Amino acid sequence: MPNAKDKDRRESSKLNRRQFLGQSLFATTALALGSQLSWAQDSSPIMRTIPSTGRQIPAIGLGSSATFSQVAREEDIEAVRGVMSTLHRLGGRVFDTAPGYGASEEVAGQVAQNLGIEDDLFWATKLNVARNGPADPAAAREQLETSFARVGKPTIDLVQVHNMGDPDVQLGILQEYKEAGRIQHIGITTTRESQYAELMQVMRQYPLDFIGIDYAVDNRNVEQEILPLAQEQGIAVLAYAPFGRTRLWSRVGDRPVPGYAAEFDAHTWGQFFLKFVISHPAITAATPSTSRPTNMEDNIGAMIGRLPDQAMRQRMIATVDELPMA
Repeated sequence: MPNAKDKDRRESSKLNRRQFLGQSLFATTALALGSQLSWAQDSSPIMRTIPSTGRQIPAIGLGSSATFSQVAREEDIEAVRGVMSTLHRLGGRVFDTAPGYGASEEVAGQVAQNLGIEDDLFWATKLNVARNGPADPAAAREQLETSFARVGKPTIDLVQVHNMGDPDVQLGILQEYKEAGRIQHIGITTTRESQYAELMQVMRQYPLDFIGIDYAVDNRNVEQEILPLAQEQGIAVLAYAPFGRTRLWSRVGDRPVPGYAAEFDAHTWGQFFLKFVISHPAITAATPSTSRPTNMEDNIGAMIGRLPDQAMRQRMIATVDELPMA
């Protein structure tokens, strides 16, 4: 039987959703989501192939910054368990974390092992011991070994250098671990436009499997050069901040989802935003962060059914461009 704490958490989740979508929209979303999830049980999720290895992963995953990081820091194990078990149950597999996200990596590792799903997850973490200068190789290896202990499996699926930190040293170390069979994929990330030029240099210089970048319907600068380069170089892409962190929620307010969204099976604004992101051919997976199972369910709905074509993507852009700025 659900306890009082579980009931309070569900009620808090509903209130949080109303902050962004408005009370009437939340009610509509809940009805549509129930139908969508019933369909999801019998439908295959949209899968994407990692160019360098041919491995396939679902197109929607879970990030662990922002609200996820907050509940992990507060040691709210039930909240972490709820969202991770929902991800797994509904077919999601990609979990993106980092030692720099507070307690996220440690707590999520404990929860995944307790749930017995650690081997099912595509575990993507990061390396960065170069925040204020050159990376210390010994410190980098120590951080990696800590990540291995937290994940609880002998091979980590993906480790990326976080925020362009000393790629010469840190990518070199990741390559060593990859050659030893301890890491399957390596890459590098940034969500800072000021680092895009450097990122492209690294993409051309190193044998990367992945990059992680910020991309949303109202944040499309990476379409100009970075995404085409990823396609040219055969590099997979994780899309971060697909909701513009909270910016897009603030922009839509209590507006209903456009009726035309049903043409690509988007029933909520969250699915609208995520389907735009994963419909770009360069994007391998999007990893929105959340600490609420209801939001995780909504996000998973974005990798079920149809995706917008190029003409529809332009219509989606026009819709968002007409919204007030947050």
